[in-house]
Amino acid sequence: MTADLELIKKHIGEYPDFPTKGILFKDIFTALRNGPVCQALKRLIIAHIRNTCPHIEVVVGLEARGFLFSLLIAAELGIACVPIRKKGKLPGECVKYEYKLEYGTDVFEIQQGSITPGQKVLIIDDLLATGGTMDAANKLVHQIGGVVEQNLVIIELTSLGGRKKLEASGFNIHSFIEYDDVE
Repeated sequence: MTADLELIKKHIGEYPDFPTKGILFKDIFTALRNGPVCQALKRLIIAHIRNTCPHIEVVVGLEARGFLFSLLIAAELGIACVPIRKKGKLPGECVKYEYKLEYGTDVFEIQQGSITPGQKVLIIDDLLATGGTMDAANKLVHQIGGVVEQNLVIIELTSLGGRKKLEASGFNIHSFIEYDDVE
């Protein structure tokens, strides 16, 4: 797995001053332009899940990059794939969770009945920064009765404290690639 991880790291893109001046954006899409990197990422993710939380029944992908990985995992493991989206993007009856952002609030939604009470859930996204989005997703899944087994991200920006926030709330987080430099 070390060779796979090194291959992925080598292809992560960096974009200075995006989305705002002073930020060094780490881009998973740059890595996904390379077929062997896609294969390596799939092997890495699936091996990790099989070793740490093999009994998950649902994989939840967060809008929007998390969707890519959730379908890949669900198809490989033969389990359900459920999206969590921003308010107003899902049809049918939805359960909502409002959470605070640095400047204001946002709302996540999940379709009613997409996770049944007691189901074991893995939540995946591409990146963990401050932890606000993942924390809101965890709370939304709990709100509808799901049991969050693990949060999984490809990239973690450690200096922004997201891991500490999630762990303080009792959630298990795993990241494959960690960066301390966000500026």
